[in-house]
Order: sequence, then C-alpha cells, then structure tokens
Amino acid sequence: MDRTNSFPVAIIGAGPVGLAAAAHLTIRKQPFLLFEAGRTVAANILTWNHIRVFSPWRYAIDKAARQLLEQTPWQSPDSDAIPTGWELYHQYFKPLAGLAALKPHIRLQSKVTTIGRRGLDKMKTAGRERLPYTVQVIHNGQVHHYEAKAVIDTSGTWSSPNPVGSGGTFAIGEQENADKIFYGIPDILNDHIDRYKNKSVLVVGSGHSSINAVLELDRLKELYHDTEIHWVLRKNNVHDVYGGRENDALEARGALGIRIARLVDGNRVSLYTPFHIQQIVNMGSRLSIIGLQHDDTLALPGIDEIISNTGSRPDFTFLREVRLSIDPSLESVAAIADLIDPNIHSCGTVRPHGEKELRHPDSGFYIAGSKSYGRAPTFLMATGYEQVRSIAAYIDGDMEAAQNVELDLPETGVCNVSNVHAAACCGTPPRQQAVASCCNERI
Repeated sequence: MDRTNSFPVAIIGAGPVGLAAAAHLTIRKQPFLLFEAGRTVAANILTWNHIRVFSPWRYAIDKAARQLLEQTPWQSPDSDAIPTGWELYHQYFKPLAGLAALKPHIRLQSKVTTIGRRGLDKMKTAGRERLPYTVQVIHNGQVHHYEAKAVIDTSGTWSSPNPVGSGGTFAIGEQENADKIFYGIPDILNDHIDRYKNKSVLVVGSGHSSINAVLELDRLKELYHDTEIHWVLRKNNVHDVYGGRENDALEARGALGIRIARLVDGNRVSLYTPFHIQQIVNMGSRLSIIGLQHDDTLALPGIDEIISNTGSRPDFTFLREVRLSIDPSLESVAAIADLIDPNIHSCGTVRPHGEKELRHPDSGFYIAGSKSYGRAPTFLMATGYEQVRSIAAYIDGDMEAAQNVELDLPETGVCNVSNVHAAACCGTPPRQQAVASCCNERI
C-alpha cells in the first residue's frame, strides 16, 4: 500500500468494531471517515439496550479506545462487572465517539450505497490497485461521494435478520404477517409488555437471544398467568443449546444454560424440536404455524405473536463492485471459514487472525467484525478488536504489528462434535473433518 496516499480510510458502520478501528487509526495518525447509517453510533446496540451481555467489561473495551479515553476525565467501569447494552453505549461508545480526535470524522445518518474503484467496474483489472476507492453515501436525501485509500467494512449483520422459515427462505405467509413477528430482542418486561402479556407467544431459534426471550416470557407469565410460551428449535436435541453451564468461563453465559434447562425440565414451555416452519397462516386474530417435525406435518394453532431469533446474515448489496473472497456456505471471509464453520464443530475456538486472513482480492479492502463471520454464530467483540488492530497496523505500514495477532477469549467449557475423526484438539483441520471433542469452545 502506498503510504504517501493522502486519502482517508473509510470505515463502514460505527458499532463496537468500527469505533475500535477509528481508535487504532487515530493512534497511528491515519486519516479516516466513519460512516454510520443510524442516528447515533452503536445504533444497533440501542435496540437491545435492556439486555445484559455475557462478557465483563475487561473484554468489552478495545485497548486503543481505552488509551484515548484515559487521556480524558472518563472513568473506566469495573472490569469484572457485566454491562447491559445501555451501559455499553453510555459508558463506552458514546464517550469514545465524542472524543475530539474522533467526532469530526464520524458521519451519522450516512448510508453507504456503493463502493468501488474510481472509474472502474468490477471486471476491469489494469491499474486497479493504483486507484482509490469511491464510497457513495446518502445523507439527508442527498448523494455524496468520498474517496478512500482503504475500506474497512464493519457494518455487521444485525440489520439483516434471517427469516423464520426453514431452509433460509421466508415461510409462506411470513412477510404478509410481519406485523406479528419481532425480528430481534424485544423488551418483554418493559417497553413491549403489552404486546406479549396474556398472549400465546412463539419463540423461534436456538441461540442465546432465544433463550433470553423464553426466560423473560416465563417471568412475564408469573405476572400474567394466561401468557403461553412455545419454543421452536431446528436442532435434534434441546440439550445442544444449553452450552457449558457450570463449566463456562463466562459465569453469566453458563447461568443462562442452567436456567433454561430447568425451565424445559419443569415443562414451563411447550417445546417443539426438531421443527421446521414452512407456512404461517392468518386465522383472523391469531396465527397457525405449519411445519415439519420428524417428516410429519404439524400445525401449531392459536399463536398471537412470534419472536424470531434465527440469526442474521451479511448484506453484500453495496459491495457489488468490489472483488471479494467469500465462503460460499457461511458467507464469511473465505480465509477464516475453517475456523468458525459450525458444520465442523460447535467450538467457538478461533486461532488468532488479522489483516492477512481478512484481506480480499481488491487490495486495501477488509471485512471485519461480526460480518467477517458471515452467517456463523459465536462472535465476540474482542475478536473484532484484534482484527482491526492488525488491519490498522498494516495500513500504517507496521508489518510486524500486523502479523503479531493474539486473542484472549473466555472458554465455554463445551464442545459438541459429530463424526469426530481429527486427532488434534482445537486445531484447524480441513473442513471435511471434525475437531476432536477435547477442545474447549470459545465464543
């Protein structure tokens, strides 16, 4: 990369990892512009501000961001405390974005619609690497163009939720009944209490978000006894969602598995697994959910509301003119697919990776943060922080720092494996093999 290039680095998305990228570039005195579609930084996190995360503060704050904040009267939170989304925003992201070194370079309500090389479409090769990137942005209804020497896409996947339908596609009738489906994490006990109290609610998904929803609905049921809880999983065994429980290094995450196991064992939730939703039928005031369970058609009538926690997927629509290297199944950055593929193992164990693994055929373009994982789950902010630290070092010409990548992540104490053939623990075997069961999951 030409270090004499005076163009800034374009960062897409002002979430945790995008802000961390800005912090690292600031320390290295590399110019940047940070584009955020929302009205504020970390806008997606504010949609689940009532949720307490699993990781304590010591894993939530990027090192470069901390370095900048400690030059101000900012007070660091207790490193062992576990923050909510609201606390993350007000105690970390908002103060970081308000720093004099960052604030002038952050463009809010600025949606990136196209990225490409100046004057070239995707097919043109000659002289491509010598041209800057052009970034088209819509702000207040006006189209603006910026040029950049590099691009770091940290836009995440939160705004592109997966449908409730099986097979990755919308179920018949899903879009027509979207007013009865909440994609994300509703505030069941506060802001959305009237939506769910004394209703028959179906939760779809097998991750931590769905577990949280089921547990909050159970608390709602203690207050409003006519509340009914239904839970649809695609997994063959509900025990697969319980995680490491007592063996999880993150106590809050382990406790979640313990609580949901007790709830299921106590028959406080109607559980359907494996169940694959095919159709949603509006029966007037209520819904009937039709799907397959063990190859038999089953209908779940009388559903008032659906909470969809089926994960999310990356949006590549604004990257049509960038030459990407994307895994065909996970939609992750291709070079890290073997590390995170849930088809191989349920371990979230990821060996350290940075600029080298995250680069694409178009030099100077990177996808980092949760979007680098594509559809794969188990991403932690700390992983993204290390990704952008390495990328910023490379952009600055510090090759040694770019290559020296390390990850310090908590273990889950669980690794569920099928068809185990590999001999090594937590290695990086070919994708047709599986990781041996003695490895520990890290997410």
